[in-house]
Amino acid sequence: MPVPYDPGNVFAKILRGELPCHRLYEDADTLAFMDIMPRGDGHCLVIPKKPSRNILDVDADSLAAVARTTQKIARAVVKAFSADGVTVQQFNEPAGGQVVFHLHVHVIPRFEGVSLRPHSGQMEKPEILTANAEKIRAALAG
Repeated sequence: MPVPYDPGNVFAKILRGELPCHRLYEDADTLAFMDIMPRGDGHCLVIPKKPSRNILDVDADSLAAVARTTQKIARAVVKAFSADGVTVQQFNEPAGGQVVFHLHVHVIPRFEGVSLRPHSGQMEKPEILTANAEKIRAALAG
């Protein structure tokens, strides 16, 4: 039996303005912001504004909007960090590695010879998140 969407999840709270985030891009359907526990410099997230637990229950229009924004953010992080590539990840349900149960896509700039940091649960310093967000917003603007 499918598990219902929980409107108390952290990303729903961010969308409602109950929790802060380092916003990168927003349109009518999506929000992109910095991951506070990055696995690499410039790690960010793209989420739909419409509630969905993951890819298994998202409506097609929201999923398409997330894909469009993910591409826009992927291009921006490569430009902002002069990255050699980009990793795009999306996890579904606990067995699939999902931790926050609001559909989200990870966008991580990648560099030759540099491994992803482990998911330690350790939060990045706010000043580093701010600086990285500024780089990405500048890349989006120009």
